[in-house]
Formats: sequence, structure tokens, C-alpha cells
Amino acid sequence: MLETEWKYADLPDPAQVGSLCEQLGVKEDVAQLLINRGITDFDEAKSFFRPSFNDLHDPFLMKDMDKAVSRLEEALGNGEKMLIYGDYDVDGTTSVALVYSFLNDLGQTDFYIPDRYKEGYGLSFAGIDYANENGISLIIALDCGIRAIDKVAYANELGIDIIICDHHLPGSELPAAHAILDPKQADCSYPYKELCGCGVGFKLLQAYCEKNDADFDRLTAKLDLVAVAIAADIVPITGENRILATYGIKQINLSPSTGIRALLEYTKMNREMTISDVVFTIAPRINAAGRIASGKRAVELLISDDLNEALDFSAEISKYNTERRDLDKSVTESALEILESDAFYKESRSTVVFNPDWHKGVVGIVASRLIEQHYKPTIVLTESEGKATGSARSVHDFDVHSALLACEDLLEQFGGHKYAAGMSLSLENVSAFREKFEEVVAARIEEHQLTPKLNIDLEIDLDRITPKFMSLLKQFSPFGPGNMNPVFVSRNLIAEDARTMGADDSHLRFKPKQRDIPHTMLQAVAFKMGKMYSELASGKTFDMAYTIEENHWKDKVYLQLNVKDIKFT
Repeated sequence: MLETEWKYADLPDPAQVGSLCEQLGVKEDVAQLLINRGITDFDEAKSFFRPSFNDLHDPFLMKDMDKAVSRLEEALGNGEKMLIYGDYDVDGTTSVALVYSFLNDLGQTDFYIPDRYKEGYGLSFAGIDYANENGISLIIALDCGIRAIDKVAYANELGIDIIICDHHLPGSELPAAHAILDPKQADCSYPYKELCGCGVGFKLLQAYCEKNDADFDRLTAKLDLVAVAIAADIVPITGENRILATYGIKQINLSPSTGIRALLEYTKMNREMTISDVVFTIAPRINAAGRIASGKRAVELLISDDLNEALDFSAEISKYNTERRDLDKSVTESALEILESDAFYKESRSTVVFNPDWHKGVVGIVASRLIEQHYKPTIVLTESEGKATGSARSVHDFDVHSALLACEDLLEQFGGHKYAAGMSLSLENVSAFREKFEEVVAARIEEHQLTPKLNIDLEIDLDRITPKFMSLLKQFSPFGPGNMNPVFVSRNLIAEDARTMGADDSHLRFKPKQRDIPHTMLQAVAFKMGKMYSELASGKTFDMAYTIEENHWKDKVYLQLNVKDIKFT
């Protein structure tokens, strides 16, 4: 197991803590949690704890929104055929499902998801040809398009207008689209920059509703799709994303769309869903369709109004997910063998591995798996359609997209953001790319960035953990980047009733007891920490970092500690 550095949050000004305690009637530890999230007074706390649609930004603040809405109105007014185009991942397929299901009641719409293996990610010539052959005059491109200069030019030649709704970083040149909605454009004054692709699609529909006095409730009823996209794309759950995610999670729990309901029934999720549940149960299944078969199947599930049909789609997609897990495991094992056998990776600051036989659909997942054991910026490449293609994942505060930009001369196509990106290059450039990427990373990365970090919110004693404290913590949700589930540290512990779990004994369950503090012992689970069993069982003293969660078992709810790290003292 990699040694992890515990990084404690700064202690806030005691006077500020005292003031917030007085304003909100909370204890100091809760006030400190809030201040560390930038919440320093009653009004900010109210917005944080009670997200409201009234706090959504005016969509027309986004550059080109007026042009986009006018073109959409024109298409609907003239009876033009529109193509809703999106990428094959969760953000792309939920974006398409959202916009297609909303506009399909208003005009002539079709949708298109590119084939991951034949067309690759983003706008494709094949997709534009499909539009042309079917008499489509307007394409709404979701979660893609910001770098598709040649594809947009091709569409323009055919007389097809394109509205781009993207959230990825633009290049130095923008495509000549009819309208580009992307808050990350340098000259876009939209106040919130961290929307996912589905979020940008939502803003387009919000703007249409506002201008045409359309039923906004019909749009907000589809926020379960936006919440799934926010969770899966790992965007910050702050600002507008927090508002959209909050209402979207409520929608999932109270009245989900037929497709989401089918997934929940198939996975037998019979408790209140959280963002974490979405990440680990719903999102992988939606993603698996695009990884193993076609993202089109995911969209067909998400737009279905027939529960029996949706359950059939859900069963099919879940089979894809099982196949994806098997591929993930085998490719990860193969990649780890390369890292262990090649001396280059012992000293390198980066990881670039290539095997033409690996399945393209799991290379991004495998890159994340490799970082768990070799904490470096990582790229996993395979061969597809005669090209080397793959995914990059990064480590703490290292901008992998910027590093790829420095290798642009060896790449044919790339895109993404700071912590994740995709790319393609010619097969003969793989070796040179590995060398150059290593050169760029070695020159830019700092030593501390090669050590995993665990952000610690507070140090507390175990007797602070009560149902009342948990009820307060739940109000901090939804959790995700920018508002992570608080991580606590308790010190001077011993473990009682320690035992291993799992088929391979790779997990632990035990009861932590704090010396000199009388306390009814809580249950703790420690995933992938089975190797620590002998030390825990021997009575060794340790400090523990953990989150607090509710464990639902046989219609009862128990408090449980989810262990993030253990340091023996």
C-alpha cells in the first residue's frame, strides 16, 4: 500500500468560528467544517444548506446563448429536423437524453452517439454524414465539439448548422459553429465555469424556457439525468452544480425517470441514493454500454417511458457492466506486469503503457487503477482503427491536459481537462510520445505531487460521533469535489473484534476503541486494507482517518466508519 500524506485543513480564525457558532447555533467543529468550505455567515450557510433554483445564474450570461436560442426557435418554428449529438460516456449520453426528451415533444428530433471504436470521441464525419443523409439542418452537439474545427467546417459545407454545448477546455482556435456554449471560453463572462456537458445542455433549455415562457417544471423533472452526469464526470459540486445535484438526487429518490428507475430496480437499490451511490452503481452501467457495445443503448434506456422495456435495457446494460469489470481486471493485471518488469518505470515520473490487444473501452479505468499502486500521471494506450488511442489520468494538482499540449506535435487528437484526457496518435509515434511525455512531466511535477494526499477536515474523539452529529453532516451533502464528505481523524485507538472480509480477505471489519475515553464502540470497515489485519489484531495502537456513514441492514440504520487510512503509532 502506498504511504499517504495526511493534509490537515487550516485552522480558521477563532473569532470567525465563534461568530458562526452564535449565528447558526452549532458547535465549533461544525462551524470549522463550514468555514473550510468558504461559508462564513448566516446568508452563505442558508444558500449552502438550502439550495434554490432562484440562485441559478441567468443563462443568457453565457456567451452565444442568445444566438443558440434564436437558432433553436427558428428550427422549431420552421419544422426543421434536428440531431441531438453526444459522446458515448455518461455525461454525453445523459446530455442527449435530457435535450432529446425535452425537444422531442416540440419538434422533429433524432439522436446520434458515435461508435467508440469506429468514430472515436467527439463530433465525427460519419455523424455529420448521417445528418446530411437524413435531411437534418441543425446539430446540437453535447459534451463535445469545442476542438472539432474540421468537422464543423465540413458540416458548414453541407449547409448544416451546429450549436456546440461543451465544457472542455478550448484550443487556441475555435470551430466556426453557429453558436458555442462553453463557459471555459476565455471571453465568456458566465459566472460559473464548472458545469458538466449535461449542465450546459440544461442551461440551453433553461434559456429556451425563459424566453418562450415554457414550463420550467417539465425541465426540472429531468434533473435526475443532470445529477447522474455531475456525479459521473466528477465536476466540483459547488455553485450551480450543487443546486442541480441537490434537486437531481431528490428526483432520483422521489420520482426518477423510467430509465433511472429501471436501473435502481435492477440493482436492488432500496435505500436513499447519494452521489456516491450514483458513481458506483448507476454511472458504471450507463458507461458500460458505450465501452462494450454502443452508447446508443444507454440513451434508449434513459429516454424510455415503458418500464418493462427499460428493465430489458437495464438487464442488457448490466451484462455489459459485468463484462467491463472482467476486462478491467485482466487489462489492469497485464499493465501492472509491464510496470513491474520494465526498469524504466522504477525511476520515471510518469506512466505510459501500450498494448495493441487491450480493450479500448476500459483504458481510462485501468489508468486510474494503475495510479492507485503507482502514483504518477498515467496514460494507457491501445490500438483502434490503425491508431494508438487511450486515456490519461493525473495525480494531485498536476495538469495532465497542459502536459499533453506540450506533446501536441506527436498527437493527432486530444482533449479533456486537468485530471483526465483522451488522445490518439500514430502507432509509430508511441515510443517517442512516451519519452516526450516523461520529459515534460519530469520537468514540471514536484516531488510532493508524487505522494498520495488525504485531506483531513478535523481531529475529533470517537464520542463526538452520535446520531445528532450525523444528521448535521448529512445536511452538508451532496458530496463530491469541492465539497467532499468530511474526513476525520481520531488518535490513540486499538481495534477489537478485527476480522477480514471478502473472498480474498482483502477487506477489514473491526471496532475501534479510543483509550481512556468511554464510548460505545462503533463498527469500522476498511476496504483493501486486509494486509493490516495482523497488526490490528495484535492490539497495536493506531491513528485512523475516516468518514462517517449510515449502514442500512435489515431495515435498521447503524452509524459506521469508512476507514480511509491507518497509521500505526
